[in-house]
Amino acid sequence: MKMTRVPIASILSSARWRTRLTLWIAAVAAGLVVVGFAKLAERALDVFFSLYARFAWLPFLLAPAIGMLSVWCTLRVFPGAQGSGIPQVIAARRLAASGHAVHGLVSLRLAVGKVLVGAFALLGGFSSGREGPSVQIAASILHAAHRWLPYSRAVRASDLILAGGAAGIAAAFNTPLAGIVFAIEELGRRLEARTSGVLLSTIIFSGMVSVALLGNYNYFGNIKVAPQSIALAVPVLLGGIVCGLLGGLFSYLMQLPQNRPTMAAWIWRRKHPIAFAGICGLLVAFIGWAGGGLSFGSGYSITSQAVSGDITLPWHAPITRYLATLVSYYSGIPGGIFAPALAVGGALGSVASGFFGEIGNGALMAIFMAGFLAAVTQSPLTSAIIVMEMIDGHEMVIALIAVAFLAKIVSARLSPELYQQLAISWLGRQKTAVKPALD
Repeated sequence: MKMTRVPIASILSSARWRTRLTLWIAAVAAGLVVVGFAKLAERALDVFFSLYARFAWLPFLLAPAIGMLSVWCTLRVFPGAQGSGIPQVIAARRLAASGHAVHGLVSLRLAVGKVLVGAFALLGGFSSGREGPSVQIAASILHAAHRWLPYSRAVRASDLILAGGAAGIAAAFNTPLAGIVFAIEELGRRLEARTSGVLLSTIIFSGMVSVALLGNYNYFGNIKVAPQSIALAVPVLLGGIVCGLLGGLFSYLMQLPQNRPTMAAWIWRRKHPIAFAGICGLLVAFIGWAGGGLSFGSGYSITSQAVSGDITLPWHAPITRYLATLVSYYSGIPGGIFAPALAVGGALGSVASGFFGEIGNGALMAIFMAGFLAAVTQSPLTSAIIVMEMIDGHEMVIALIAVAFLAKIVSARLSPELYQQLAISWLGRQKTAVKPALD
């Protein structure tokens, strides 16, 4: 039988393949921007810590000034860029699915603002991460690509927002599998069969860009643990309960501005948002000073050193990180809570290692990281897999999943799902064309 060769040019000329190429190019662009944002954020933190090492008093001036300027920029220049960005992406996907405009939630302008102001805010030492903002950045880029598709109905705009958000997680953490799970569990709750292959490939392409530029690294290094045993049962049980309670309370407190808008503090914040950010900056500086500087920044560097055993975290490390992250969120600066939440969990695990010394500090930190992140986000699978990929901890997958689900169950008794609830507020603002507030 004679085989017929199909010319490459003919393949590339089809609408289906041109659609795929357009999305893959956009995915690569999203990965490049997210990696660039990561480098810029790291540089900002390096500058802050170098200044802090020379002038311990400087955060008391730097944090309020940068906090006020960052909030001014989000209100006047980039409205919609405040906060982590994940609630905006969830809201944008829902609005796009129903045919509403989403330019106030995901756009190239917001992506630029998120990169510039998000990195700038880290110069003030705020306890915030770059991972949540990466979700909004990548979602904005993928959504913008929709207008360039040869056949716009081939992939829905709402699905591109979902894929972009997941790609942001994959590129930021170098965790493609966690990005896919995040898309299903948090952003979209489902993937349709007709577009799932193309969308999943965009997530993988963004992750590949991160690997190509940064190497096949593990976010928090490598944790070598002994084979799973019954000895992990007690730490998993304890971690699930403790992290569930503390994480549920954390989620509840983060929703206070939305759920209790008549409280005096939030009324004053709405009237004087820039001054409020300055006060939050002072509090961040004070908490950092009281905790010996451990609560400044995203927590990535400190947690990595603790996981590797280079440093030992003091008992107050989880307390100061917990408080600094809450205050940083209240300030209204662009910044996420993924990395700080992992840092809180890691610090709790480090403290717990004093009671379970035979298991190992790194393994306990991993268990508590997965537990606390799951309690805050109520996304147990994403939390477990993201920690597993960040530490190359495949031997701990059962323990991580178990503690994540237990923490989620406990947390759900104290607070509704964080990102889903915050997204409701953004939905209302966008539909009524109300200028975004600080939540």
